[in-house]
Amino acid sequence: MIKKLILSLSAAAALAAIAASPASAGPKGKDAEVTVFVSELTFSFPHFVFLQEQLEDEAAKIGKVKVIRSDGQLSAPKQIADLEAAVVQGVDGVIIAPADADALAPAVRAAIKAGVPVVTVDRPVNGVSEVLANVAADNLTGAVRQGEAVAKQFPNGATIVNLQGIPGDRNANDRNAGVHKALDAKPGLYKFVAEQTARFSRDQGLAVTEDLLTGLPQPPAVIIAANDDSALGAAQAIEARGLKGKVAIFGYDGSTDALKAVRDGSLAATVDQFPGKQGRIAVRTLVDYIRTGAKPAESNILIAPIAITKDNLSQAERVGLLTQ
Repeated sequence: MIKKLILSLSAAAALAAIAASPASAGPKGKDAEVTVFVSELTFSFPHFVFLQEQLEDEAAKIGKVKVIRSDGQLSAPKQIADLEAAVVQGVDGVIIAPADADALAPAVRAAIKAGVPVVTVDRPVNGVSEVLANVAADNLTGAVRQGEAVAKQFPNGATIVNLQGIPGDRNANDRNAGVHKALDAKPGLYKFVAEQTARFSRDQGLAVTEDLLTGLPQPPAVIIAANDDSALGAAQAIEARGLKGKVAIFGYDGSTDALKAVRDGSLAATVDQFPGKQGRIAVRTLVDYIRTGAKPAESNILIAPIAITKDNLSQAERVGLLTQ
């Protein structure tokens, strides 16, 4: 109740401040200076660090685009306050990866009403159809690819531990659903012996896997993780038990650490959702609209992820970062 009250008060403050801001007068012109405020979900996840770096690189290529970056710190109240301040300061547009799809909706809607276009990236806000675009990976499809990679490596079946993401998070829900869509079609072959949240965290991936290995009568053949951090935590637990090479671990994100682990054999696969491409498309879509009024052909721009194994490591977006 207290958390909801804080969120409501923060949203109310954002609405009041934004309402006082002047609305946009229309396209600024194709060579106009543009200031874009970017609120990432958190810079503690390599996924969002890389997304931000690629977004800023694209902005530099476009030219005359100033990017103001902000760490959302997994906090809806912080993102609301940061968004409020950015709009009051007169930014031309906003890119945001929302920490809470519901809590951010009123502030995002108010910003748009004040004439500041918004692009969501990695995940949408709920119920705000006025958003210029949502640029994200198709997480359901990506998780299907993850499940298919399991089936390809274990055509005769496998016991599976499923390390899920943050409860209630849309991406976590889609990834869980996609894995089940791929593997539940053959329940006689693929048996989920345990499913538990690891909250997209390496520490939780380690701790939860340790607990599950203690409680299960025998180790699973496969661990599926909702992101690379939890997969890498699971890999630590597996190695500590002397089970490396005996339990196949499948991650999701295509992070540099995960790609190294795939190359070195600690992970069987990861799913690359191309965060750099998401960032580049998001900033170009927003700047084009600010300068010329051009809207994207589709407001929901979904990028198809792919499963990365040793066999196709060269297709990973961050393969060039593997320096050792």
